[in-house]
Order: sequence, then C-alpha cells, then structure tokens
Amino acid sequence: MSTVWVTGAAGFIGSHVVSYLESSKGRHVGGVLAASDTLDSVGSWVSGKIDHGKLSRLAEMSGSPETIYHLAGGSSVSASLADPALDFQRTVVSTASLLEWMRRHAPEARLVFVSSAAVYGAGHAGQISKEAPTRPFSPYGFHKQAAELLCRSSARSFGTRVAIARLFSVYGTGLRKQLLWDLCCKLTRDGRARLAGTGSELRDWAHIADVVRLLEYAAERASNEAPIFNGGTGEAVSVRQIAELVAASLGLPASVLEFSGEVRAGDPFSLVAVPEPGTAWRTKLPEGIADYVEWFRNEGAEPG
Repeated sequence: MSTVWVTGAAGFIGSHVVSYLESSKGRHVGGVLAASDTLDSVGSWVSGKIDHGKLSRLAEMSGSPETIYHLAGGSSVSASLADPALDFQRTVVSTASLLEWMRRHAPEARLVFVSSAAVYGAGHAGQISKEAPTRPFSPYGFHKQAAELLCRSSARSFGTRVAIARLFSVYGTGLRKQLLWDLCCKLTRDGRARLAGTGSELRDWAHIADVVRLLEYAAERASNEAPIFNGGTGEAVSVRQIAELVAASLGLPASVLEFSGEVRAGDPFSLVAVPEPGTAWRTKLPEGIADYVEWFRNEGAEPG
C-alpha cells in the first residue's frame, strides 16, 4: 500500500484531494492539518505548522510518503495584504521546511506544489501560457512564486521530484469563501448584492473535481525538471456572467446585481489559462454553479 500525504488537508481543495485519494484502493492517506482544523478521515494526521518534528512523527505513524500534495499556505490575496508576514510563514517557510525534511528523510518522494495563477499578475491579454512571464503584485502572488523557486532549487540541487500546479479560479461544493460564497450569502440574505470591480473582469473557472484529477496527473509527471501545469480550462468568463449564473440559480433576475466600479488591490483584470494538453475539463460551468448553489441551500448556509 502506498502512502500519500496532503498538507492543508482540511481546506477546500485539500479536503477534496483527501476524499478522492481515500476512494482509491491501495493508498494510505495522511498529512498535516492547521492547528484549528479537524478532518473526518481514517488516515494519519498531525496538526500545526509544518516542521521537522511533526513530519517525522507523521512518518512514524503512516510510513514514509511516496507522494505529497502540498496545499498548506496562504489562502487569498486579501489575507496576504492584511498580514503579509503571516502569509509568508504559511507559504514560503512551510515549503522550505517540507523540502528540507524530504531531502533528509524522503528523497525519492514526489511533491506536487499547489501554486496559483496569482504568480502571473497583471498585464496579460488573452490566455496565459505557463511560459509567460510572472509579474505578481500582491504578497500572496510573490510568496507563491518564492515557494515555486524553492521547489525548483530543491529539484535542481538535490534531485527532488517536483510538479508545480498553478491553479486559476477553483470552485465547487464546500467552498465557504470568495466570490461564490459571498454572492450566495448576500443574495439569500438581502435579495441583492453589490460587488467590487466593474463586473467585466475575466477569470478561468475550474471545477474542484477536475482540479483534483489535474493534481494527480501532475503527480505522475513530477521530476527533477520541476514541470509546471496550468490549472485552468482556457475559458474566459466575466465576473458579471458568474454573478448572473448564481442569481439565476437562486431564481433572481440579473437586476439584483450591482458593481462598485472600484478595483480591489492586487486584483488583475484577466487571469485565463492556456489549458494543459492531455487533461480533460469535464464539468460545464452552468451545471457546476447550479450544483454549488444547491449545496449552499442545503448544507452551506449558516443557520439563521
């Protein structure tokens, strides 16, 4: 039985990765949770920041990992602007600690570092190739880029087998933050919603089920070349279109939506991927949004 670890396992993406891995036979799943998190899982888990002691204790519990999905880190642009030092600790320091532990104790393990399209930054027109220049302009983007560089350094200097997945706008059931969550909360509470920006900002929305499969695809191709994988569909969708899909799924007209016209700090106008060759994006956006709204109605909305 192979051992697979997931850091940040109780987060939105991490919890879906864990569920997918646990549904596959022949894998023992374990990893690292944030200190305040819990996870309904039969695997082996340690809690708190990533350091040598916790990782060694986890290895004693689960066995040495063959693959590690590293999702622990900063969670958003806005959080990084509010506390850049904490975002640096969560993203850059945690990655350095994990890579050093792997160098000493699991040199044959494969690592998938889950990065972000925020490393591309602003000024890109149309689809963004993974060879495009990186121009981050938020602490979140800079810290993801710094962690990528650490992974490449480890790959080149020590032969660590790494894959880097730059995710675009990931959505799906269980997401309790960002645009879809805020929209559903406002529309169900007030019957209308005022959003930042102009509504014409473009994003590339990838369903979590497809993203999990992409991460497994990347893990299979991890090497000391540290290949990069774009986690996007290639379809440009405006924020207004997304908002209208959410409103329609709630039975509301587009007229209940309003945009402030004020662009948020660290928010590029367009982030759309050149999709990864050989990967399939199976979930259509209207169906995915409808499923999210249904989940929100049944499980996501807070009581009262």
